[in-house]
Amino acid sequence: MYTYLVHDQLRKRLSERGDAINGKWGMFLLAYEAHAESITQSFDELACLKWLPNILPFPHQVDTAKRVINELRGRALLADEVGLGKTIEAGLILKEYMVRGLVKKTLILVPASLVLQWTRELNEKFAVNAFAQRNEWSWTSYDVLVASLDTTKRDPHRSIVLGQEYDLVIVDEAHKLKNNRTSNWQLINRLRKKYLLLVTATPVQNDLKEVYNLIQLLRPGQLGNANEFASQHIIGKRTPKNPEALQSALQTLMVRNRRKENQLNFTDRHVEAILLDLSKEEMTLYKAISDFIKTEYQTRTSTRRSVLPLITLQREICSSSYAALPTLSKLQKDPHLTGTAQKRLREISELAEQVPSYTKVVRTIELARQIDDKLIVFTEYRATQDFLLYMFQQSGVKAVPFRGGFKRGKKDWMKDLFEHRAQVLIATEAGGEGINLQFCNQVVNFDLPWNPMRVEQRIGRVHRLGQTRPVYIYNLATKDTIEEHIVHLLQEKINMFEAVIGELDVILGAQAFEQELLQTFVESGNEREVSARLNVLSKRVRRTPATTAKER
Repeated sequence: MYTYLVHDQLRKRLSERGDAINGKWGMFLLAYEAHAESITQSFDELACLKWLPNILPFPHQVDTAKRVINELRGRALLADEVGLGKTIEAGLILKEYMVRGLVKKTLILVPASLVLQWTRELNEKFAVNAFAQRNEWSWTSYDVLVASLDTTKRDPHRSIVLGQEYDLVIVDEAHKLKNNRTSNWQLINRLRKKYLLLVTATPVQNDLKEVYNLIQLLRPGQLGNANEFASQHIIGKRTPKNPEALQSALQTLMVRNRRKENQLNFTDRHVEAILLDLSKEEMTLYKAISDFIKTEYQTRTSTRRSVLPLITLQREICSSSYAALPTLSKLQKDPHLTGTAQKRLREISELAEQVPSYTKVVRTIELARQIDDKLIVFTEYRATQDFLLYMFQQSGVKAVPFRGGFKRGKKDWMKDLFEHRAQVLIATEAGGEGINLQFCNQVVNFDLPWNPMRVEQRIGRVHRLGQTRPVYIYNLATKDTIEEHIVHLLQEKINMFEAVIGELDVILGAQAFEQELLQTFVESGNEREVSARLNVLSKRVRRTPATTAKER
């Protein structure tokens, strides 16, 4: 296997030395060189490093590959923070196993937008003959195949994949396997594989059971059964009983490198909050929606109905009235709403349609012109994205969209257009996941997610290993709104830009954090009370696992 893998490179080396490679003597030299190259001083060392002329891995990436191969036996959760090169680590592990003759048949499952990116990197950086899946015949035609997880889980592809055996399976963005009742999880669980790598920067998002489900894929029973895990490690859905004990248990299968623990040369990161004054019409609309949310929140909590639509509406109106209109329409059809509430919603919809101009949109276009360089504008909402695209085009600034609904080829086309022709990429959350955009160093958060992890994922598209320029992040927020409080809370209190994702308490608080923000807003009588309550919330979120355990 080793001779097969490196024979092309050996042939080139022998030719450069002037040695003939034809006939028995040439083949002997080829075999001899291959055998000599396969001899290493220590089994713990990586033999593949000498065959990677197009990449120089960082020490933490080499250490991770060694640990996965030598200690974790090829089954691991690669959970480095955003931008530290988890793809490189997975590539090193794959290449080393191929060099050692332990892996031949490999399946790599990734989001559709990352299929060609993975394929290119394996070929160009690791000299691995990887192919992108394109049809039913691809599954049996290639030894190393990169495919979309969504495509793979559907028949007839699913049946073909489950009918084969794999030496190694790699799953990128593996947090999509967090629920063991989904077809994603069940597919990976049923695959016949010797080694398995799960790659994600966020192994836990909303529930401790998520990390348990990932570990069950890697090594069933490692953390006991579900009841045993719950009794040993869980107090509440998002509260670990003993964070230190849980982290210790996870160390047997998880590798997590952090920026602050590695001496890495990241470029500087400059963050600026841009506070804007809403127009009279925009402020009237915002107050009307906020008053409705406060009244409806009290009604829903007293009747134990979901407040999720209210959280969505409050976040959408901070983005644009275009983003809020679909939710306003759905709420009007809610049979539980009183006649008064439905009438108020109709009035609000009319106010939304009468806004003549949009302060945040105008400022974003001004920023693009001032920067006069590649710029990524992130928004959470498709309606806002479409409106921004229209306004940029009307202003003569070339912009292209990027969103999850695009097929694989269109995503690659949009990325290529952004790099070579357009100045602005307007991306939804799909643009904050996985793709590398180091050729850009300017980011505008048109609207801020209430989840710090998502903000870091956005910035991680440009502020990662390989970025050579300082990175500039502009967070837009409107004065006298909940958005103003959130931008200060995220930047100054939680310190989201300084690697807080690694702390268990922060990881587990995402969904609960959003609901607490809304609760703080609707239950506060004035701006001073909002600020005071958010300050208390930020202090609690910032506590480290060690502090939390001690206090308990």
